[in-house]
Amino acid sequence: MSRFQFVADHLHAFEVKWLCALVEVARSSFYAWLAGADGRAAREAADQVLAERIRVVHDEDNTYGAPRITAELNDGVPDGERVNHKRVARVMRSHGIAGYRRRRRENHGG
Repeated sequence: MSRFQFVADHLHAFEVKWLCALVEVARSSFYAWLAGADGRAAREAADQVLAERIRVVHDEDNTYGAPRITAELNDGVPDGERVNHKRVARVMRSHGIAGYRRRRRENHGG
């Protein structure tokens, strides 16, 4: 739980000023966080939709990592609907989707 969420959960019982001082956050930061809740919810929903698209590509070939999945998702798609490889990697990490990683052979010299 974030400190902002703690303040939001308890603002009915205590003053926001006191709660913010307790958890050491600026009141202005708390109110900015509160104002951004709708944007966070929209991004989370969009990431969920993207995760489903990633899962479809990953199920076809589970060796694909973020770069190949990004290429598949962007293949033949208009510029406005393209996705960034960093976003794909972040969504894959958060949903436990991983490509195949080859093990490096150790060279023991001789």
